Amino acid sequence: MHSARATSLLIFSSCILNTFSYLSFHSQVRSRQFRSFLLQAEASTYDYDLIIVGCGVGGHGAALHARANGLKTAVLTGNDVGGTCVNRGCVPSKALLAAAGRIREMKDSHHLKSFGITLGDVSFDRSAVANHASQLANRVKVNLESSLKSQGVDVIESKGSVTDKLHEVKVVSTGKILTAKNIILAPGSIPFVPRGIQADEKTVFTSDGGLKLEFVPQYVAIIGSGYIGLEFSDVYTALGSEVTFIEAVDTLMPTFDPEIRRLADRLLIKPRAIDSRVGVFASEVTPGIPGVKPVTIKMIDAKTKEHVETLEVDACLVATGRVPNTLGLGLEAAGIETDRGFIQVNDKMQVVKKKDDPAAVQGLYCIGDANGKYMLAHAASAQGISAVENIVGRPHVVNHNHIPAACFTHPEIAFVGLSEEQVKAKAAQEGFQYGKSIGHFR
Repeated sequence: MHSARATSLLIFSSCILNTFSYLSFHSQVRSRQFRSFLLQAEASTYDYDLIIVGCGVGGHGAALHARANGLKTAVLTGNDVGGTCVNRGCVPSKALLAAAGRIREMKDSHHLKSFGITLGDVSFDRSAVANHASQLANRVKVNLESSLKSQGVDVIESKGSVTDKLHEVKVVSTGKILTAKNIILAPGSIPFVPRGIQADEKTVFTSDGGLKLEFVPQYVAIIGSGYIGLEFSDVYTALGSEVTFIEAVDTLMPTFDPEIRRLADRLLIKPRAIDSRVGVFASEVTPGIPGVKPVTIKMIDAKTKEHVETLEVDACLVATGRVPNTLGLGLEAAGIETDRGFIQVNDKMQVVKKKDDPAAVQGLYCIGDANGKYMLAHAASAQGISAVENIVGRPHVVNHNHIPAACFTHPEIAFVGLSEEQVKAKAAQEGFQYGKSIGHFR
């Protein structure tokens, strides 16, 4: 009797549980369907799910990832598909470095002789080398634009700016207003030219002008010894130029790890026609005329600001870093403050209005050089993908310590993570001991 009653109760309980499970399941389905309906209804109030302002490698990668996630996407290219990396940076510079590397190898008669190879005089066609770099950049640019269009991205050949209203982008060339649920700013950066330097992009040039390789100077000064300066010194010395580095701090390559600096000095600086002036500013640089009048560079002591020397050279490359390309982006109208031109973002690439205010601007993101987190092309790509991940509801944060950096000299330089100096500072701040291990590959 008790067993039958217990069985009945169990069956009854099971029926109740099944009924609740059934109702709960269908409630969840209806809830998901309702949320999907709301999202579709919300999306339909905008022209796009996502608008990207800027089309360097960061904006390009973000657009493709957005389309892969089903977002209706538009890109305002500013008539510059590929941005700095493709048109005035990574691609043409690596083309020049590849040519310079071949020339350097063929001029190394001692090394070639060890293989039983003997060559006569090695010559090169400057204009052909320059054309190779330019044509390669153009080819990559065309391929990038084709990839966007093939994936259904609306490519708009204009600059864009935000307005004083959320979710709005102004097409600068026409004045038309487009709306999007989310906006990614990816305007990139431009070369920084310090005060007192007249860059005519002919005899005094930034990396933009230097990559055109309009002539090979017999004697060239390079202001700055970071990635750009080092790579150009590699190209120029391979082509027969003499180089003088001008560096504001007391050592060359100040942003590199000390161990890398030591090896680079032994392999990339001392064996070549390179000398340097450290601890000085180029306070005044006046362009010249190729073959007629030299470029003059007045230098002052970085500490005392007293004049120390005036150099006369055939050309001067200004490689003093880059600044964010944020002018004309409409940030002031949107109430967004910048820090030295950089747009402030949180770890999810969401724009914040003020540096000390963690509140994010709804639906607005910034990636790449313009946020100043890590000014490398592949870092911009990682940030673009991360921003899209956050947009579609999959929380994501880029670990910038995992992003490698490289300098494509001969031999190359590469590193990832913190330098020893940064680790020392971090250890002192956080109270831990660090160890050091060195391995050699010979």
